[in-house]
Amino acid sequence: MNKNNTLSMNPSFAVSGAVFLAIFAFVHFLFAGVIRPKAEQIMAETGTASLSSIWVVLKDIEQQVCISLMFFCIFLMIYKLWKLLDEEEIYSRDLLPNHDKTTPLNVDSALSELESSSYSKTPAYTTWINCIRRFKNTQNVQHAADAIQASVDNIGAQLESGNNIIRYIIWAIPSIGFVGTVRGIGAALAQADAALDGDIAGMTASLGVAFNSTLVALFISLILMLLMHLLNGRQDKMVIHTQESCENHLLSHLHH
Repeated sequence: MNKNNTLSMNPSFAVSGAVFLAIFAFVHFLFAGVIRPKAEQIMAETGTASLSSIWVVLKDIEQQVCISLMFFCIFLMIYKLWKLLDEEEIYSRDLLPNHDKTTPLNVDSALSELESSSYSKTPAYTTWINCIRRFKNTQNVQHAADAIQASVDNIGAQLESGNNIIRYIIWAIPSIGFVGTVRGIGAALAQADAALDGDIAGMTASLGVAFNSTLVALFISLILMLLMHLLNGRQDKMVIHTQESCENHLLSHLHH
């Protein structure tokens, strides 16, 4: 995984693409093998009374796409959360425990130790490395402290940028639902003549498509927005702990 992916905590493009295709394939087989046959069976048995059935509500292509995107979005958020939890312990601890704070820091040794760590590309280690490099070049603690703020701001920007695809999916899902609404209303209007002659079954089914797609899309969007806010909270907590770790531990190493 490259540095940008590490800072934004996104899976690689290959992993994301493979999971995306796998999810869409799984949901397609689920709809083709279970949901649509079940919906057709219920509609054949009960007619218009079946419109409230969950199988009928879910059967259309817009709902299939929305559910597929929901699973992919949840995968991305779970991956990010897993990365946060996996690295949570390092955000608040002293990353140079073997260096005595009462003596001047051996800058070259500290940099070598941090850069050789398996966590060297994580936000916490990146911030420490940038700060120590600035101190090495300037021999000024204030400049090193400024580097901490700049690095923390960069981490926040990377995390925010890394969430762009999730935010786009959350925005796109209601839009896909509205596409189903337009499609359903258009189909209903095309059958207006039949409805005037007393056959309202076709118009009712088309209006069901219109409203069901929007209903499912909005419900999914509400769930994903909640999960997104929870993820943002964890990411903000990580950034705060990274800054506190530098201020509480790293600067004390440099003040001698």
